Amino acid sequence: MSQPLQPFRPRLLDTMQGYSRQRFGKDILAGITVGIVALPLAMAFAIASGLQPQAGIFTAVMAGFIVSALGGSSRQIGGPAGAFIVVVLGIVQQYGIANLILCTLMAGILLFLMGLTGMGSLIRLIPVSIVIGFTNGIAVLIALSQIKDFLGLNNIPTGQHFFENQARLFEALPAFNPQAAVLASGCLLVLFLWPAKSQKQKTQTVSTPHFLRIPSRVLPACPPAW
Repeated sequence: MSQPLQPFRPRLLDTMQGYSRQRFGKDILAGITVGIVALPLAMAFAIASGLQPQAGIFTAVMAGFIVSALGGSSRQIGGPAGAFIVVVLGIVQQYGIANLILCTLMAGILLFLMGLTGMGSLIRLIPVSIVIGFTNGIAVLIALSQIKDFLGLNNIPTGQHFFENQARLFEALPAFNPQAAVLASGCLLVLFLWPAKSQKQKTQTVSTPHFLRIPSRVLPACPPAW
């Protein structure tokens, strides 16, 4: 059963009512945190898409302001999406940056019309397996596209075909940069070990001091509550 459409009202209008200095300080800290994560990531996605790094910064800043001003949630923020790297790269290589901007405007209009007519609810009919396969495929393509930078191979021309790019990468392997490979391996190791260490610290429980422990034979046998 579909939900009825709610009238459009930006969440910002309700959030500004009773806005305090304390909330402003928290929002500043949240904005700094999002900026530290989103801006470098947007630059990386722009480079991987065949664009200049400043294109990612402009896009992230503008999208952040628009989503925050017109969004329907006080905790919603717009950011770079890695799934669009393959799509944007193909459009830039075949049609140029001007047509990429045109495609972006057309996509925005289509999304607005889908929300206005309620067609966005059709996403529920797409099987989960298709979404998972699409996401995993994009992840593989992004990972393989970063191998040349991981090995310091900067003079490899990027084509439109997957197997052609992998063949060029294989031919250029003897000319890899050891310093770049060591630096990239160190960064990758930190990315894997840091979350594992944080998770281990969270799961560790504080042991009870010996003098506070009560032997089990002293405790009365209580029946289960159920």
